[in-house]
Amino acid sequence: MKKVIATTNAPAAIGPYSQAIEYNGMVYASGQIPVNPATGQVESDNIEGQADQSLKNVGAILKEAGLDYSNVIKTTCFLADIADFAKFNEVYSRYFKEEAPARSCVAVKDLPKGVLCEVEVIAGR
Repeated sequence: MKKVIATTNAPAAIGPYSQAIEYNGMVYASGQIPVNPATGQVESDNIEGQADQSLKNVGAILKEAGLDYSNVIKTTCFLADIADFAKFNEVYSRYFKEEAPARSCVAVKDLPKGVLCEVEVIAGR
C-alpha cells in the first residue's frame, strides 16, 4: 500500500510532488534543499550551512515516517559545484557515521532557488 509522508518540519513541496512516499516498507523521499521550514527561506549562503539544513530536512521527513538516518539505504546528492565535494562530505559524515548508505553525488547545472545542494534518500524499515 502506498502512503504519503508529510511534515511541517520540512519545507513544503514547491511543485506537484510529495515530500516522501512509503511503499512496502520503503520510504522514498523527494530531494531536500536547504530551506528552513519555519521561515521558507534558504538557510545559508555557504555549502556547509546548506548541506546541514538539507540533511536536517531529510531527518524531519525520516522522523515523520518513524525512521532515522540509520534506516537510510541510498542517498543521491546534487551539488551546484563539484568543488564543494569535500566540504559537503564533512557535513554529510556527521549524519551518516557508521554503515553509511550507498550514495551517488553529482554536480548539476542548477538547483531550485539557486541553492548549492539537494539531498534525496531511500530508507527502509
